[in-house]
Amino acid sequence: MSTRTLARRAALAGVALTAVVALAACGGGHSTDGGHGRPAAGAAPSGASAADPADVSFAQMMIPHHQQAVRMSELAGSRAADPEVSRLAAQIRAAQAPEIATMTGWLTGWGRPVPSDGPAGGHLPGTDHGMPGMMSDADLARLEGATGRDFDRRFLTMMIAHHEGAVTMARQELADGRHAGARDLAQQIVSSQQREIDTMRKILARL
Repeated sequence: MSTRTLARRAALAGVALTAVVALAACGGGHSTDGGHGRPAAGAAPSGASAADPADVSFAQMMIPHHQQAVRMSELAGSRAADPEVSRLAAQIRAAQAPEIATMTGWLTGWGRPVPSDGPAGGHLPGTDHGMPGMMSDADLARLEGATGRDFDRRFLTMMIAHHEGAVTMARQELADGRHAGARDLAQQIVSSQQREIDTMRKILARL
């Protein structure tokens, strides 16, 4: 084989290799994004843009709602006379404190504001309206000033209304929300707090 033939074949092989490398680079770019640095079609957004407004609203309102229930339940430790009221209050604290932590984690992950833990239950501007069952500062002051059987009746009456509000909010999340974890929590709130409402009504009826 002549020197000229060998040179021609080497040149052709180099051109083919260059074309393959170029095509691989182009193909790799289209497989991972939409070209020119754009996300691929259908790619899920991350951070705050991934949060559904209904789920954000649910968490931002349910956190202060739970905080107030926990605060009310803490009062029962030194003021309740009925052992069943004390047990129920402890049960409410044990259930709702971890739920507050869970919802706080969601909001943080979504890049959305987390309500503060204020004296009457934390809130964010514009989110304290539409929270059914929330007690006023005056309501909480009256509960804090009560003891014994009077406390038990006030606590049960107020917590029944508070739970009913939470159930209403949770059902709204089930109707509008999209986040699987938030919907699961909403269903849990509906089930558990409705049971507690039934229990509190029975206790109240015998006091």
